[in-house]
Amino acid sequence: MDPFAAGLRACASDPSRSRGRRHAEPPAPGRNDFQRDRDRIVHSTAFRRLVYKTQVFLNHEGDLFRTRLTHSLEVAQLARAIARRLGLHEDLCEAIALAHDLGHTPFGHAGQDALDACLREAAPGSGGFEHNLQSLRVVDALEQRYAGFDGLNLSFETREGILKHCSRRHAAELERIEPGGVGRRFIDGTRPGLEAQVCNLADEIAYNTHDVDDGVRAGLLQVEQLLGLPLFARHHAQALQEHPGLAGRRLLYETLRRMLSAQVHDLVACSDQLLQRHDPADADAARRAPPLIAFSEPCAGELGELKRFLRRALYRHPRVVATTDGGRRVIRELFHAYLAEPGRMPDEHARREPRPEAVADYIAGMTDRFALREHARLYGPAFSAALQRQLDTD
Repeated sequence: MDPFAAGLRACASDPSRSRGRRHAEPPAPGRNDFQRDRDRIVHSTAFRRLVYKTQVFLNHEGDLFRTRLTHSLEVAQLARAIARRLGLHEDLCEAIALAHDLGHTPFGHAGQDALDACLREAAPGSGGFEHNLQSLRVVDALEQRYAGFDGLNLSFETREGILKHCSRRHAAELERIEPGGVGRRFIDGTRPGLEAQVCNLADEIAYNTHDVDDGVRAGLLQVEQLLGLPLFARHHAQALQEHPGLAGRRLLYETLRRMLSAQVHDLVACSDQLLQRHDPADADAARRAPPLIAFSEPCAGELGELKRFLRRALYRHPRVVATTDGGRRVIRELFHAYLAEPGRMPDEHARREPRPEAVADYIAGMTDRFALREHARLYGPAFSAALQRQLDTD
């Protein structure tokens, strides 16, 4: 076993037994393969861009709202903590968590939906745009940092975890290019490694909690609304019982801290029971088992209720919809401009074929503010300035 990984379960991923990289490289002195992956991700251009990419609120709306970068850091912290308690590989969890959103478009999910619609219209055979697949494209091909290969040449286990979702159509294409590779599990119905399963649920814990915080900070959610949710109300009452007279943001923070901790404790306890019951002999046996990282049924039910509430009260709030609709327009108009005149893109994108996919790659890599600047350059400043004023007013 890797000397950095003493005390891990037999079913934890072992970097010394990794399925390897797409391009062979000698070992890195002083680092295991998963640590090397993490370091390459942190030094990538795509990772730095996450600081100016939307989580829920556009980056311009305030300095204290989460961005894709701060969200990824929160997911990494949670995933490492959970992995440590379960005896799984922390370094792999960190690498997956830091890379899982590298392929997100500007303007959050609204930008992703707009780019998907544009790509499907321009190239019906493409299968559209998927941000998880785009994250894999970033680390496999789009980063240009090394002399010997395109991409970051990450280990199979990190790449497997990055590809959280994938359509069967895209999975079949991945399988054609890389038989038995990261697309295979979407065809044969198996699961990713346990560290990837941890990251999937750490992602949920992070955004369910911090979106509540950001929603209240923005004035779009009220504590009185949240008290209708058993998960929030229970921890709110416990905080007041322990700290009578606590109010305002400190009371909110204390409630959210307890909510987050309760989700982590539940996930660890339930997953530990599943791992003991199934007792997979190694990482591959865990891939063939049922999901082994999971919340208890009561906790999953409360989290489902919280998600539905956030979808209704926050993500579809008129103020959020107004700004994200503006983002959709920016994406659509940029796509059509570059498709008609590829010379408006940098040369490395302009000369690539097929053109619709090259345009999608270029736009997906943009930050929110760069997309607004490009739109103003191509279409004039009026719309972008109006959207900026709306953000400043909100």
